[in-house]
Amino acid sequence: MKVFINPGHDTTYDSGAVNPNTGLRECDVAAEVGALVVDYLEAAGCECEIMQSDNLAPTPAGRSSYDDRQGATVTETANDWGADIFVSIHCNAANTAAQGTEVECYGSGAGEQLAQCLQSQIVDSLGTVDRGVKYMPKLLVLRYTNMPAVLVEMAFIDNDEDAALLTEKTDEFARAIARGVTDYEQTL
Repeated sequence: MKVFINPGHDTTYDSGAVNPNTGLRECDVAAEVGALVVDYLEAAGCECEIMQSDNLAPTPAGRSSYDDRQGATVTETANDWGADIFVSIHCNAANTAAQGTEVECYGSGAGEQLAQCLQSQIVDSLGTVDRGVKYMPKLLVLRYTNMPAVLVEMAFIDNDEDAALLTEKTDEFARAIARGVTDYEQTL
């Protein structure tokens, strides 16, 4: 199985959410977890490609706010590579009180099945609050991919308790995501 891993956001242009007390950045957590996921999936026999960029999908002429970026977008790269599945890794943020894990997908079918496999593995392995699988058809990385695609919101980076999990249990998050992918592969 060919798995495209997209650690969310970008270390140069858009760090994503930041913990207000520690300065922990979403892009850094996502990059670390994403690299570990690739290692675990390759050890399990998957072929992986990884790309971290906030240049997610082609935008209509005149509407691009990414004129300073060069090269293919994340979704174009995943589509051109012929990935079987696409996993974008993120940290959520809201109001410093919200907690938990959710996995977002485009709609029902294979994407929903992949999302449920990942959600179950993370919640069962780490004991995070189960926020469920959510349908997010407007997310670019879900809308513009040609394969089943999910966006994993591991935990809330702006909540100190969840942020501690993100820093202390990085490997456990990566293992759970990889196991979710292999669980999904077994259903095919």
